Amino acid sequence: MRLAFLGTPDFARIALARLIADGCEIACVYSQPPAPRGRGQALQPSAAHALALEHGLTVRTPVSMRGPDEIAAFQALGLDAAVVVAFGQILPAEVLDAPRLGAFNLHGSLLPRWRGAAPIQRAIMAGDPVTGVQVMRMSEGLDEGPVLASETLRIGPLDTAGALHDRMAQAGAELLSRTLPLIAAGTATETPQAEAGVTYAKKIRPKEARIDWRKPAAEVDRKIRGLSPFPGAWFTLPGDRGPVRVKALLSAFEEADGAAGEVLDDALLVACGAGAVRLLRVQREGRGPQDAGAFLRGAAVPAGTRLS
Repeated sequence: MRLAFLGTPDFARIALARLIADGCEIACVYSQPPAPRGRGQALQPSAAHALALEHGLTVRTPVSMRGPDEIAAFQALGLDAAVVVAFGQILPAEVLDAPRLGAFNLHGSLLPRWRGAAPIQRAIMAGDPVTGVQVMRMSEGLDEGPVLASETLRIGPLDTAGALHDRMAQAGAELLSRTLPLIAAGTATETPQAEAGVTYAKKIRPKEARIDWRKPAAEVDRKIRGLSPFPGAWFTLPGDRGPVRVKALLSAFEEADGAAGEVLDDALLVACGAGAVRLLRVQREGRGPQDAGAFLRGAAVPAGTRLS
């Protein structure tokens, strides 16, 4: 098939790498425009964009796919199908209908649960025991199209969004690789999504990242893991020159009691509204991530310390 690939972050890069390895004919790669990154804030291409350049593929980075010139350019590609993986834009009907066989999305949840922008993070934060990846036919509605293929993954008690993302990205790339030949042959089965059980994975907002130790420990633990590594759930630690912001990147639930935010031992066990969490990996502002033991060797946090 002659394909267009529309994707932006690392999740998309891994899928694109698999399609390239499969020998797919990729007429054009679409990605979000280069954005400022790093200390110098220089414009850098997205992960998918950079990979496409490495392989000599044509890349377009429109601010919007809704302009008449962009729609005409897309329609002129003479596509059999379009593959969309975390592109970051809502596509108009003129784009979705342009390929001969249609447009297909690789999505990181078991639809109709967690339609939208942040399905991996929201699944962990909600305490879902499983999630998955699916290939669906795209429609104008948000992640509402019929599903062609699925792969289920278990969410473990120590899974972070980063770790789960990596497993899902690999599983999704494999699923896409198996499904595209079925689409080409006309043998893929399309199953409409259930009308019940629809949830939406809203974009993660910065104000969500601060830890509220008054919440139950199970909820705090899921928040820490669901927001790791980015943006990172955070708290403040008392310091000689005022409060120090620290990100919690990995934690585990434990049964223990104490005042919310109180450190209960010398190894970062923190009381919550009910139960406690053991902080296993943290990152002090301006420094790199550290396992709890290494962090404590540089900054003791004795029992009785109050976190906020």
